[in-house]
Amino acid sequence: MLSEIDKKTIEYLAELSRIKLGADEENKILKDLKKILVYFEELKSLDTSGIETMNGGTEAKNEFRNDDDRTDTDKGNGVEAFPEKENGFLKVPPVFE
Repeated sequence: MLSEIDKKTIEYLAELSRIKLGADEENKILKDLKKILVYFEELKSLDTSGIETMNGGTEAKNEFRNDDDRTDTDKGNGVEAFPEKENGFLKVPPVFE
């Protein structure tokens, strides 16, 4: 893959991202990108067979309550303090006009 990265590739990527690069910037980016790709090749050689796959960086999980777990005292709390009601619904100002 390292042989595929050249000045033409950098120019193409700059065109796709709609940025203008000078010759010095292109050379610096090309050099940095080659270093990054060498590092990825090094990472590929690591043995990760005993490492468990991680998604999102945490093992925390969302816990949801079933709707039927609500008690009768949960229903309608705060309704009496709501400023406006219409046809049994709480009336709120329009979001889109």
